[in-house]
Amino acid sequence: MSVVVTGATGHLGRLIVEGLLDAGVTDVVAGGRRTERAADLAERGARVVELDYDRPETLAAALAGADTLMLVSGSEVGRRVAQHGAAIDAARAAGVRRVVYTSAPHADTTDLVLAPEHKATEELLAASGLVTTVLRNNWYTDNYVQPLRQAAATGEIVGSVGQGRVASATRADLAAGAVAVLTTDAHDGRTYELTGDHAWTHDELAAAASQVLGREVVYRDVTPDEQRAGLLAAGLDEGTAGFVVALEQNIATGALADATDTLRTLLGRPTTSLLDGLTAAWAATA
Repeated sequence: MSVVVTGATGHLGRLIVEGLLDAGVTDVVAGGRRTERAADLAERGARVVELDYDRPETLAAALAGADTLMLVSGSEVGRRVAQHGAAIDAARAAGVRRVVYTSAPHADTTDLVLAPEHKATEELLAASGLVTTVLRNNWYTDNYVQPLRQAAATGEIVGSVGQGRVASATRADLAAGAVAVLTTDAHDGRTYELTGDHAWTHDELAAAASQVLGREVVYRDVTPDEQRAGLLAAGLDEGTAGFVVALEQNIATGALADATDTLRTLLGRPTTSLLDGLTAAWAATA
């Protein structure tokens, strides 16, 4: 089996490549724009290739002879539908049998600010004629390193989520779930909502942060307008501040609160707890 992983020089893609190699997959293609960042993956046995969504020739070369494309969603918001579409077209032209795609929670029904491009990509996959598996990943626990940095300095995590819950999972767990899907055909045609076992509040986030940092941390809830003003005062541009506030309002209304047992079933073990995930993410920044 030959598996091509896009975004292999990014956080999630790298973990998926490493997991495939650990699982004994012998033909793993690690694709990315900055191939020099994947030298260690090449040393472990992956075939490292340039793969640029905006350069069709690199897609065709990377996918030649592949059975499966692990399409890790791109990071360029506003350009992802075209980029994902180029990868799907190249996979079909290359005779790839299956595409596994990392999407967003409830992408086809949610009002999550991140979801529209994922919904559109899922529609492209459905129309492609390829066998697909859609992994709708919840928010990454690892994303909370920046709030931990702020809490280390101020003793506060500030947001506008109210008592909204987040069923986050670590990148490592989500990567391991992807590897479980990639290494068998049992998941063909399925769509999975992948989350941590527990959906937590920001009060729980603050309590976990207190343990990680060794100091008291509290969550301070503010209005969306107050949060936007604070973000702008901290130097964020209007677009980024607006995105953060929109995401927090999605959390407040439950867009990330749906915890399932699907990921733990794929892993064959409980998912990593919020505390353990934060501890690992914080240690990685040291």
